[in-house]
Amino acid sequence: MPGQAGPQPLIALRDVTKTYVNGDLAVEVLHGISLDIHAGEFVAIMGASGSGKSTLMNILGCLDRPTTGEYRVDGIDAATLGGDSLAHLRRETFGFIFQSYNLIPSATAAENVEVPAIYAGLSAAARRERAAQLLSSLGLADRMDHRPNQLSGGQQQRVSIARALMNGGRVILADEPTGALDSRSGAEVMALLRRMSDAGQTVILITHDRVVADHAHRLIEIRDGHIVGDSGARRPAAAPAGVAAEGGGDAGALGVADMAEAVKMALRALRANLFRTVLTLLGIVIGVGAVIAMLAIGGGAKQSVVDRISAMGTDLLLIRPAQTNSRTADGVIATLVPEDADALAELPNVAAAVPELLGNVTMRYGNTDYQTQADATTPSFTVARNWPVDRGGFIAPRDEAGYAPVIVLGQTVARVLFPEGVDPMGRYVLVNNIPFQVIGLMQAKGATPYGADQDDVVFMPLSTGSMRVFGKRFVRSITVQVQDTARIDETQAAVQALLEQRHRRQDVQIRNMSSLLETVSATQNTLTILLGSVAAISLLVGGIGVMNIMLVSVTERTREIGVRMATGARMRDILQQFITESVVVSAIGGAIGAVGGLGVAAVLRAFGTPILFSPGPVLLAFGCAFLTGLVFGYMPARKAATLDPVVALSAE
Repeated sequence: MPGQAGPQPLIALRDVTKTYVNGDLAVEVLHGISLDIHAGEFVAIMGASGSGKSTLMNILGCLDRPTTGEYRVDGIDAATLGGDSLAHLRRETFGFIFQSYNLIPSATAAENVEVPAIYAGLSAAARRERAAQLLSSLGLADRMDHRPNQLSGGQQQRVSIARALMNGGRVILADEPTGALDSRSGAEVMALLRRMSDAGQTVILITHDRVVADHAHRLIEIRDGHIVGDSGARRPAAAPAGVAAEGGGDAGALGVADMAEAVKMALRALRANLFRTVLTLLGIVIGVGAVIAMLAIGGGAKQSVVDRISAMGTDLLLIRPAQTNSRTADGVIATLVPEDADALAELPNVAAAVPELLGNVTMRYGNTDYQTQADATTPSFTVARNWPVDRGGFIAPRDEAGYAPVIVLGQTVARVLFPEGVDPMGRYVLVNNIPFQVIGLMQAKGATPYGADQDDVVFMPLSTGSMRVFGKRFVRSITVQVQDTARIDETQAAVQALLEQRHRRQDVQIRNMSSLLETVSATQNTLTILLGSVAAISLLVGGIGVMNIMLVSVTERTREIGVRMATGARMRDILQQFITESVVVSAIGGAIGAVGGLGVAAVLRAFGTPILFSPGPVLLAFGCAFLTGLVFGYMPARKAATLDPVVALSAE
């Protein structure tokens, strides 16, 4: 190393000042410090509280930058280094021993020691072996799996020393290492520092205690930001060759913690505050479970719709006027007329062509009034629509030809108008104050998949409805029943051509049953998406909860972040760690929510609700949970990654 091979100092400060600005107030803490420290020296920097010694240590350890002046480490000007390069320098050159130990509470002694090597890219096996070796050499072989709160102060400080040595520790920076220890533990720590110095490592001791400072080979006194005394080196400062590389192995590598290690650290951090983690999980669990359950319900409803429409038959063509056509004064689209149906009935492969004119009417029987829908149509309706009569008969050709005032009731209308025990057959009802005789009752159809009551309708001859009830000659639709469904497309083309010939323009829309199924499916898909979107709101709320909890976690673990930065973590390492924690908690919540959502859907199916299980919604919901953790974890992670190491270490 340059610091060993020649007179060039390992650490050199020239006219270094440090000024802290708080609003309009500027306080200069260091005043033109110039200092050289050579490799292998054991230096004590002594001063009273407020003298600037801790600020000087932060600058020496690249945790802070000088306001003015020059600071060189091994000939490299620290001012020219970016954040990642400074992190590399801290990781490969410095080892920190703090007065308050600064151990990670949720990690064991061995895991605390391994931290610097994680950011150096050392393999897990090599890290464990190196940590065990260091802890054993410091008399902590039987305490490696203990957490900090299970260790005495002296033991915690020895763990801190082992962590400082993990990557080799060319320069050991010890800030009041005995300040929080009893005299016996303090003596043990100083003996360890002396042995490190004897082994050739550079040790810089920050203290206010003269007795502690006397263990060093060189004493530098600082007062009010000025160096007021320097005893000079008491022995040649020559570090043995190979000291810098000892123990680091692959410590010079610039790798980041692998994903498995990041997940392990995330689980450890989440376990440390289990109750808060459960509350965070709850929002994700509810969101994912709701999305899966809602999509399963929507998929089941869609399948039910498709099944019901398919049961009507696939041999129908539904003809409606195009919406762009002109309308009559009362808003009716003036396109289709009953004669179009007569012409269509003559086409090959057409079994029936049924025109329909629908409108709302007021029915009255006795003292009961009821509003319902009237369908003026032709005798072929029951065959084309596969809807038979339950009692009596349907409209006959003679009724259509003679404008007969006859009517066929749906079951709902009959039940409302006629009291129990009264047979509606043959009785007269008023339709918009026009008397009609009841000649039949339709079979019950029930509700549509959308909840509409299909039995809330009455039927009358098209001629009667057009002339006497609605006063319109244009029909709303024509239903064409084909004989051979294999030729339905050919028949559709023939129908289109005939209507264009009759109307001299293209003014109708024709849908066969498969097209209708596609339309209904698309509508149902929209409803399913709507249900999923509503459920996704809870997932969004859960994501906001994750972000809030992670922000709290960053605040609570600010000192831990500072320790990780001091041991060599780069910005992207901290960013990765906190994003991983957010993703892990979201992924766990997503898995639990997926199981819960499937369970809820299964229970609903047991109670008769149409449910469709498919892997798509499960994967979608779980993926959204994962993405939620990634997106909502970024802001807290970035806040953690951009913390200043000095500020983070000084946090309470």
